[in-house]
Amino acid sequence: MRTKILHVISTMDPKAGGVSQAVKTMVRGLKFYNISSAIVSLDEEEIKRDYPDFELITIGKGTTSWNYHTKLISWLKENLDAYENVIVHGLWQFQCYAILKSMPAATATKIYVMPHGMLDPYFQKSAGRKLKAFRNQLIWSLVENRLIKKAEGLLFTCEMEKTLAHETFNGYKPKKELVVGLGVEKDLEENEAMANEFKIAFPQVTSDGYFLFISRIHPKKGLDLLVNAYLNLKQSGTHSLAPLVIAGPGLDTPYGREIRELAAKDPDIIFTDMLTGRLKWGAFYGCGAFVLPSHQENFGIAVVEALSCQKPVLISNQVNIWREIEREGGGIVVDNTQKGVERLLHSWTHLDPNEKIKMGRNAERTFHKYFTVGMAAKRLKEALNYD
Repeated sequence: MRTKILHVISTMDPKAGGVSQAVKTMVRGLKFYNISSAIVSLDEEEIKRDYPDFELITIGKGTTSWNYHTKLISWLKENLDAYENVIVHGLWQFQCYAILKSMPAATATKIYVMPHGMLDPYFQKSAGRKLKAFRNQLIWSLVENRLIKKAEGLLFTCEMEKTLAHETFNGYKPKKELVVGLGVEKDLEENEAMANEFKIAFPQVTSDGYFLFISRIHPKKGLDLLVNAYLNLKQSGTHSLAPLVIAGPGLDTPYGREIRELAAKDPDIIFTDMLTGRLKWGAFYGCGAFVLPSHQENFGIAVVEALSCQKPVLISNQVNIWREIEREGGGIVVDNTQKGVERLLHSWTHLDPNEKIKMGRNAERTFHKYFTVGMAAKRLKEALNYD
């Protein structure tokens, strides 16, 4: 009997962003329906240590920023027919070209593409991305557009992602567009114990109810807006703000160093580097609110993790699931501008304690209504025509 689904991804390294986490969650959700999965990635063998209960095939690291590795093409040609369905995750990397070259060998396999927000017009219009936008336009013409037209369909994490995909490139004509959503695994119900573990690990966080930012330290995430807003409100003398905890990889990048230098003015801005496991969940449970003022966010796994912990989310309207959150009252939504983020912190700080509790309950309700693993797995199962 054939393995049902093959997930093809550039890397399963969690530090590379949310796509690897999305694939991990999808595989586990599908397993609940007895749908087996395998993953092939351009990683070294060592990455398997992070996925002991997964069927993960590692081809080896590719070369160049495109992650070029010809062995992937030969592996796909030899193995595609062993799978009923293939989902290619992400765009602009070599795995898309490898699938395109291997498709003639997939005589009994349906191939889908899941862009994970990579067709968002932000990436072509952002001021600091002119060279990358030119590269993407070229790759679109040579590879991605051809793959999308030949694929069985495109899979999207939310309605907003599907809508935005129409605004970016000429010639965009997929056979099908399917919104399958994305779920987040709820943590173990040890919220108080994990919150205490976080406090012990980071004693410099001196009070509960802190603001929490968990994401990559990257210009796209709007972290400079958040830090400046926090400093401005404090310096105005009219706001008593809880500490701001910033967790995520990328502090050693030029942007990360810039943020640290900016934040050095205030001891209440605390950096933890990347958090995983119980420390990550402990950070969620100890915070008052989660903050992510992104300039572009396709889904926001950390946003949904915060919702699952009954934590209000303070986000920009560039996080593609903002409508669901605003509709259910699970957070506060503003423009991704300096004034917008200052208004975000101001609004939260001046909420009545009972209103904060109510918003937290709404946050958890939002999670259960839209973002559980079971719901997302069911939608994906139906999209792939499994009974």
